[in-house]
Amino acid sequence: MLAAEVVEWLRIRPDGKYLDATGGTGGHAAEIASRLTGGRLVVLDRDPQALEVARERLAAYGGKVTLVRTEFSRIGEVASGTLAGQADACPYDGVLADLGVSSLELDSPVRGFSFRWAAPLDMRMNPDAFAEAGKSLTAEDIVNRWSERDLADLLYQKAEEHDSRRIARAIVRARPIRDTEHLATVVAGVHKARGRQRLHPATKTFLALRIAVNREEEELEQFLSRTPATLNSGGRWIVLSYHSLEDRRVKRAFQRLAQEGSVRVLTKRVIQPTEQEIESNPRARSAKMRVAEKIGPVEEIPAGLPGRQAGSWS
Repeated sequence: MLAAEVVEWLRIRPDGKYLDATGGTGGHAAEIASRLTGGRLVVLDRDPQALEVARERLAAYGGKVTLVRTEFSRIGEVASGTLAGQADACPYDGVLADLGVSSLELDSPVRGFSFRWAAPLDMRMNPDAFAEAGKSLTAEDIVNRWSERDLADLLYQKAEEHDSRRIARAIVRARPIRDTEHLATVVAGVHKARGRQRLHPATKTFLALRIAVNREEEELEQFLSRTPATLNSGGRWIVLSYHSLEDRRVKRAFQRLAQEGSVRVLTKRVIQPTEQEIESNPRARSAKMRVAEKIGPVEEIPAGLPGRQAGSWS
């Protein structure tokens, strides 16, 4: 998404140090790595399948690229060298985070992110997430075990679904929900049409479930608070978001950090895809890009929350 715009706003220096906090299958990372000579790129992702695809895609760049399997909220640990092999990669001249779900996840039926197939109600970006604490939450746990009230609150608070109570009631009555197709059918059956419908009736329900399963709000808040300390003075920070609540969090964080004197917001208005990009890739239609620039001296890097160290490949 917005690859040309990302490259332009990052102002990539051939000898610079950069971090792609949500590498996915390596699309943005390849654009950055191809412009480096003596520079370095660190690529993070918590999805092992996506990271494996990215590793193969970026293999041609050799030692210029290091891949780390971890959540982007742990950027402080990566930057400080707590995760192996990262001590030489900080502070960064640019940090990128694309908050969207990767095409690999959306197009893989068994992952449960899409309602296009009858698939398990999973939706975990990291299949091992929280396993060490015995809290590996899935979408199936939510739709078949949560109370009607908690379900309704989730749909409204995480995805602004105005039919949240009606949908929650229908889900509880239809239990057990067997798979993604069954869930989408239940939601569509009670969703109240409002004007021209561009999205599938179950879109917001699936969004809310994905956010809850992957703790996306908590992850984003930690990333937004920790990233400024990992940037060089003048370093660029780019965030791509895909729904209003997510973009609002990024906007407010940038504004707060600007008021504190940590960053300068460079995008007065969000940058959005061109009509040509949307035509070639309809999934880009909701993308919004915001850019900030670090000002002031490099800060002491917060190590972040303790936890299991992720593996790394180079």
